[in-house]
Amino acid sequence: MKRLAILATAAIFLTACETAYYSGWEKLGKEKRDLLVDRIEDTKESQEDAQEEFADALEQFRSVVEFDGGDLEKMYNRLNSEYEDSAEAAAEISKNIDRVEDVADDLFTEWAKEIQQYSSSNLRRDSEQKLKQTQRQYSGLLKSMRSAEKTIDPVLATLKDQVLYLKHNLNARAISALRGELQTVNTDVERLINAMEKSIQESNAFIAGMKDV
Repeated sequence: MKRLAILATAAIFLTACETAYYSGWEKLGKEKRDLLVDRIEDTKESQEDAQEEFADALEQFRSVVEFDGGDLEKMYNRLNSEYEDSAEAAAEISKNIDRVEDVADDLFTEWAKEIQQYSSSNLRRDSEQKLKQTQRQYSGLLKSMRSAEKTIDPVLATLKDQVLYLKHNLNARAISALRGELQTVNTDVERLINAMEKSIQESNAFIAGMKDV
């Protein structure tokens, strides 16, 4: 019973905070639909950043496997830095997609409730159709975002393996061992960049569509 009471109190607190959050934005002239567009824009930007970060990481990995004398520890440090930047970019994408989902759920819930307030059956029917259309478009966008997000994991895992291996084996034999992984990393990064680009284009289409709703 005590646990249930705590959970109930927490739920009430979160709801109150959420209500205050949206009220604050409404006073500034931003409705939930505006916040949704803003968060989709944020996700797009984080995906564009990730495309650059992973392309840089691939280039640095290529430099490592093509290493032909010099400071191998410096090469390792650069690769490790690119891996950490890529991991940070990946985390930012996940955070932004979660934020998109949060406001989208609240927007659609509010929209559905407000449809019942129409006295005009024609306006109610039109609003219902627009809600369903927007939900379908959003569902496709979210699927694309999450699909692109999933392409990140194998790239990060592979890069982490290379970084850890190089960390403990700063020698020419280690470079030779890593060389065989270049094609896999190249293919995975290319797939990631293409998936991100597809999601970015779908975001642009959804945002454009919101202007007609």
